[in-house]
Amino acid sequence: MVRQGDNSAERPVSKMPALRALARVGLKGLLGAGLMAALAACGAVVPTTGGPSVSRPPVRPGPSSTAAPTSPNAAALGVKAGRAVSALPMSTADAAGALASFRESCPRLISRTDGSGLTSPDDWRQACTAAANWGPGSPAAFFVSYFETAQVGDGNAYATGYYEPEIAGSRSPLPGYAAPVYAMPADLVRARPGDAAPLKDGRMPLGRYGAGGAFTPYYDRAQIDAGALAGQGLEIAWAADPVEFFFLQVQGSGRLVAPDGTVTRIGYAGQNGLPYTGIGGVMRERGLIGSGPGQYSGSMQGIMQYLRERPAEGRALMEQNRSWVFFKILNGDGPLGALNVPVRSGNSVAADPRFVPLGAPVWLDLDRREANGMWIAQDTGGAIKGANRFDTFWGAGAQARTTAGGMSGRGSALIFVPKGTLARLGVR
Repeated sequence: MVRQGDNSAERPVSKMPALRALARVGLKGLLGAGLMAALAACGAVVPTTGGPSVSRPPVRPGPSSTAAPTSPNAAALGVKAGRAVSALPMSTADAAGALASFRESCPRLISRTDGSGLTSPDDWRQACTAAANWGPGSPAAFFVSYFETAQVGDGNAYATGYYEPEIAGSRSPLPGYAAPVYAMPADLVRARPGDAAPLKDGRMPLGRYGAGGAFTPYYDRAQIDAGALAGQGLEIAWAADPVEFFFLQVQGSGRLVAPDGTVTRIGYAGQNGLPYTGIGGVMRERGLIGSGPGQYSGSMQGIMQYLRERPAEGRALMEQNRSWVFFKILNGDGPLGALNVPVRSGNSVAADPRFVPLGAPVWLDLDRREANGMWIAQDTGGAIKGANRFDTFWGAGAQARTTAGGMSGRGSALIFVPKGTLARLGVR
């Protein structure tokens, strides 16, 4: 999964040529929230969450977030004016893809509260109205006409990648397809006030009520693997390989390919409320990752090799991650991100909504050429936290898996906001 990439570029290079090359080998669209982040959070760079969140690679720690605990959002952390949009090396193809994704985000942009504190729904109306009627002539001119850029905090960015896994699976039980894909169970609920301690964000925790009426944590991965949910009619599909399905859960969405070639897309429906543990980090702590005898690489491939060569130990290792993701069948266009609109290969990025308005354009200037240029923040991820932390979406298929799994880029980020936003915020 891990790819070193070309870090020699001295200026931003559009990601679109790389995407056109990917398209030639059959790159498809993706869903779900950040793999490299999830596995990188595990300590291994692996591609494949959370809610909705998707695939990751070996671990290379990213720079520490500029978002201190005392900075709840971008407005509190501080912003300053970035480069003029007209000064950015935006290609026509890059701008066209971003404009299409921006249009799809507009209904949510003008109706939802912006947790970053930078904008209000009304701020986006003029740009969204223009986007709906903008012709094919000059998509870059659209962004020049309606936006200015803001640097959040120090602007130092770290980006990983995610994709939509494609694994063997069937909607009906078949020999060799034994890993159940479960829908959300009805008994997975939030505690009533007074029945449990609130979470740090003030919400009540997820769990279930037992026969005696006491609230308790929900079944963990080991219990579900042992059959805690079997026989309840929750199975919506069965996967052939429990290891591949484990990593699909990390991604938060994917495609199941049946023996007859039928493809079923599944998406994140919920999670059991228990914390995510990255198994790459566990392997590292146990001395299983390295270049010595008996050690494995920290890539997704290395982790999978360990899980398959040592099935008993591998199952126990996967069960160290007590989190379990439930799924639903997806129909229609593309995997859906946190805005409930399709995420698009090479155009959609996951971000922390406390520091980026979801739906806003983002400019990345990284040491990974293929990820440079314009993205639209349309998703979130369990490991995508803090200012200037991003997870780039690369679609589905083998090339997407390789690109996402190897993505680890550092550089700078600018957030596009409607013209006039900086003046209103008192930024000069």
